[in-house]
Amino acid sequence: MHKRLIIIGSGPAGYTAALYSARANLEPLVIAGNQSGGQLMITTDVENYPGFPEGIQGPELMEKFRKQATRFGAEIIDKDVTSVDFKKKPFVIKVEDEIYTADAVIISTGAQAKWIGCELRLRGHGVSACATCDAFFFKGKDVIVVGGGDTAMEEATFLTKFASHVTIVHRRDKLRASKIMQEKARSNPKISFVWDSEIADVVGEDKVEQVVLRNLKTGKTETVKTDGLFIAIGHEPVTSLFKGQIETDSKGYVKVHEGTHTNIVGVFAAGDVVDHRYRQAVTAAGMGCQASLDAERYLEGTVIEAMEPLKVS
Repeated sequence: MHKRLIIIGSGPAGYTAALYSARANLEPLVIAGNQSGGQLMITTDVENYPGFPEGIQGPELMEKFRKQATRFGAEIIDKDVTSVDFKKKPFVIKVEDEIYTADAVIISTGAQAKWIGCELRLRGHGVSACATCDAFFFKGKDVIVVGGGDTAMEEATFLTKFASHVTIVHRRDKLRASKIMQEKARSNPKISFVWDSEIADVVGEDKVEQVVLRNLKTGKTETVKTDGLFIAIGHEPVTSLFKGQIETDSKGYVKVHEGTHTNIVGVFAAGDVVDHRYRQAVTAAGMGCQASLDAERYLEGTVIEAMEPLKVS
């Protein structure tokens, strides 16, 4: 089956790209994945998305995005892409036993937080990977941040605007964060550190109540009361599908230029699969809009085809 535009991935970027391209009569096909909707599908209250003064549940917000895109003619299938071939045109996208071809492709597969494992049971119930998203819910409470890099220091510092105290738990005896971020965290009176330790378990029936800390040097464990647990050990883009097909940076994020263009003419990328800095629903949606406009102009022939694709290592 041939389509003018195929969008791989959903979430705010993918659904916004679908909305704009559907309104431009491109009749896009969105291959949303088996777990469509992105990270907001595992987020409870979303209080910082414009237009919802009372807040909205993450899955409900994504359902609204999806309905708006389909209202204008976007076709959405909830399956995973199994392989792509961007080395010939039209581009080839395989979905299980079905083969689709497209004149243009938008990649919006997003990124996923790295998790420890034992905390997943209470994700969204006191366990989070986004302080910007969830700090508001921990006003006057004690929370723990896991990690030792810039992300962890940023999360911890931001949380002190709401929480009464933040404890940073790190596996080593020194931080990996940049000096300026370390100094910022160390000088904050609401932040303390637990060194050489990891989260061995998370205790609580319906919400986080305690965590079990294990000292990696002595092996001793300690149970600590806490109201929240923020995992800040990094994110990883969902780009393994495109390895050897498009150019990525050292961390696997898709490289873009002149907006949302990848090194392959006719392939665009938007959202957290590109953005390792902001990682917000609203910024992903904005990039989805950009990618749709870039793809539309490309399909109209206003993009110079003579651009030489960069070599992929």
